Formats: sequence, structure tokens, C-alpha cells
Amino acid sequence: MLIKYSIFILTLFFYSFPVNASEKQKVKAGTQTPQKFVESVPLNYLLYLPEDYDPNRKEGYPTILFLHGAGERGDSLNILTHWGPPRIAEEQGLPFIVISPQCPKGYWWTSMMFPLKSLLDYSIKTYNIDTSRIYLTGLSMGGYGTFAFSLLYPNYFAAVAPMCGGGTPSMVNFCNNYPPIWVFHGDADKIVPIGSSQIMVDKMKDAGYDVKFTIYKGGDHYMFQRAYREEGLFDWFLEHKKE
Repeated sequence: MLIKYSIFILTLFFYSFPVNASEKQKVKAGTQTPQKFVESVPLNYLLYLPEDYDPNRKEGYPTILFLHGAGERGDSLNILTHWGPPRIAEEQGLPFIVISPQCPKGYWWTSMMFPLKSLLDYSIKTYNIDTSRIYLTGLSMGGYGTFAFSLLYPNYFAAVAPMCGGGTPSMVNFCNNYPPIWVFHGDADKIVPIGSSQIMVDKMKDAGYDVKFTIYKGGDHYMFQRAYREEGLFDWFLEHKKE
């Protein structure tokens, strides 16, 4: 699917949201558009709105927050379309709003928890999002970010899916009401060893979480390309809704 890009600047200073209705209308449904979000650390991001997007529709839209890997850090949003939901949205469309922030150079998603939360809060106020159907996924560095962000703020999400990532097992002890999680990893991953996911899966199962773990036999670090396209993840997301 061909995407027409336009520059649409959104500015946020902590607790004010100076965006007017005419500016919002510049985002075209069915396209993926560069955005800018200014917080304590600026976050550029791609915004995808489904083709049937209607800001006034009574029922909001399911939404995916996607966290990319370390190789996509920087200030060029085009590289976010190499992998995962942004690529699939551009090629064939998705029935979700897709928010794909870009981590600045020199940062890691695990150090960006507050800016990510602020971006998500801002997006909920700005777009027609169904807050009972917000999903989180990420790969590699974004897999680590997915574990960390969902454990800090579990009540935002109906389901989460970290890929070839890892986390801090002790965080599991401090989390209540955690959403269903589907973890993916290749057992031949030499960049992030599968043990990084396995220790999180084991800890979460011990805590009674609803956990699925898909292991790709012989799969390397780039197994996430298969996972996003072959496993029915998007359908699985839509099966889950917060009460």
C-alpha cells in the first residue's frame, strides 16, 4: 500500500495539550503519518489510522503501541517501517490505530518509561482510542521495553507481546492485574539469548499470570518477522479486552 507522508506537528508540554480540531483532521485515515511529541525527552512517532477511522465514532478503535529495536533509534521515522506493525500497516493496513514512537539515540526504552506513558496518555486524549483494547508489543530492545512498561503500567493494556527481549524478574513481584502475555523467542538467538525471555516466563507463570510462550526451534534474532505475520497475533490481541 502506498503511503503519503505529511508533516503534522503536535506539541505537548507536560500537562497541556495545545492541539486544535483542524490540525487533527490533517491526519488521513488509512495512512501512516510522522508526528512529533515533545516531553522531557522528545519522541517522534509514526501514527497509523485505519481506513475506516472516524474521530466521532461511538466505539473507539483498538490500538497498538509498538516499540522498535535498538537499530531503529535516531531521528529518521522511515526506518520504523522496516519491521513489525508499522511495516504491516504500510503494506496491507491494519484494523488498529498504531502508535510507533522512535527512541532517541543514546537512550533505551527501559529509560523512557515516563515519556512513553505521557505519549500514551496524550494519544488517548487526542485520538478515538478504545481504552479497553490497547495492546503493547515490541522487539529486541523493544521487547525489553514491553516487559518493563507493561509491568510498571499493566492497567493500560488488554494484552502484551514481547519478542526476543527480556526483563527484570523481580518487577513481577510488584505487579497486580497483569494482562495476558504472549512471549516469542528463537532458541538460536545469539544477540538476546532465549534465557532472557525464559526467566521472565517462568517468573510470570509462578505468579499466576496468563502466559503463552512460543519458541522458534533454530530461530535466530529475526524470528520476529515470522511472529508478526504467521502466528495470528493481531487476532489474538482482538480476543482480549479489559473489563
